Amino acid sequence: MDEKWKNVGGTPGGLKHFVVGMIMVVVGGYLLLNQVIVHSGFWSLFSFSNFGIALLPFLFGIGFLFFNGKSIIGWFLTIGGFLVILAGIITSLNIYFRPTSLFNTLIMLVMLVGGSALVFRSLQSVQEK
Repeated sequence: MDEKWKNVGGTPGGLKHFVVGMIMVVVGGYLLLNQVIVHSGFWSLFSFSNFGIALLPFLFGIGFLFFNGKSIIGWFLTIGGFLVILAGIITSLNIYFRPTSLFNTLIMLVMLVGGSALVFRSLQSVQEK
């Protein structure tokens, strides 16, 4: 076998362990993430919608940048407004794990953790017989 295909990650680890481990990680991760339900709620602060308030600095920053592309305050408002909007979107998400059987959950977790262990094992040096 070609030497470059034997050395996974620059070490004389096992290519078979790496491939099997990656397949297990991908399948286990897919099955686990397939059980997750994500939906968003409303942005609110003291029972008022505050998305418009978060959008104002971003829009002012864009306006400053259209007027002068080198405006420091324009870049500050644009980037700051974008980060506030992004943080608001992330904090308004509700994430739930869909009900499933214990057997299915164990299969998902064993594949994810076992595959990760095989990938890490393949990156270690091994003495070939």
